[in-house]
Amino acid sequence: MNETPERLLVDEAAIARLTTLVTELDDEEQVRLTLDDGRVLEGVVAARPSVQLFRADDGSSGCNAMLRLDPLSGDALPHYLWLDRIVGVIRLGSG
Repeated sequence: MNETPERLLVDEAAIARLTTLVTELDDEEQVRLTLDDGRVLEGVVAARPSVQLFRADDGSSGCNAMLRLDPLSGDALPHYLWLDRIVGVIRLGSG
């Protein structure tokens, strides 16, 4: 994916939070996510995300990670989410 996140994280505490979130998002884990805008999404983690380094157009750099969240069932399209938007994870189990 060649997108650049809206927010590039440079603070050690923020990057550590991303790293902790990654450990909570196992492959094929069913989860309920709460986002920073109050939305709640449920789905299946397609693959554990990885924290990556991005460079912005202005030359600054920082970290973030992209999560693909597949629907629990049906033909709905997956959600693609930047990890810095996730404020809560509840594991629902594995499929």
